[in-house]
Amino acid sequence: MAKLEGGSKDGVDEAMREWHERGVGTRPYDAFTVAGLRVDAIEPGRALFSFTVPPRLTNTRKQMHGGTVASLVDLVGSAVIFAGGSPTTGVSLDITISYLNVARANEEIEIEAKVLGIGETTGCVTVEVRRKATGEVLAHGSHTKYLAKM
Repeated sequence: MAKLEGGSKDGVDEAMREWHERGVGTRPYDAFTVAGLRVDAIEPGRALFSFTVPPRLTNTRKQMHGGTVASLVDLVGSAVIFAGGSPTTGVSLDITISYLNVARANEEIEIEAKVLGIGETTGCVTVEVRRKATGEVLAHGSHTKYLAKM
């Protein structure tokens, strides 16, 4: 596993590739949800992603489904924990999401995840989903994970 020491871009890229291969690449639902997710910036403790909301992830009103937002908070939160140096993404203990507004089909959004802390057995992150054009916050999530020793 690539530890992020000194903010090495190569280490971050390697960590993200490994996360994808060990996690998302082996879970069809996760791959279905994050197909098209782009990494804009990543550094120890922070990751910024862009995403164009595909119609397949919207409800009958062509608004991004709340379950999609929850999946993105889960997956992006796990990615930033892994890229932050944890040898595992663990299992979710708590995910809390405040839905403030909606994104529509084909709208560009950005998702920013920040590590609040990674301890011996738990990690906690915040994830913010924003309208890319205006920066308006659409949803705010917190994600706490149990990080089992491997």
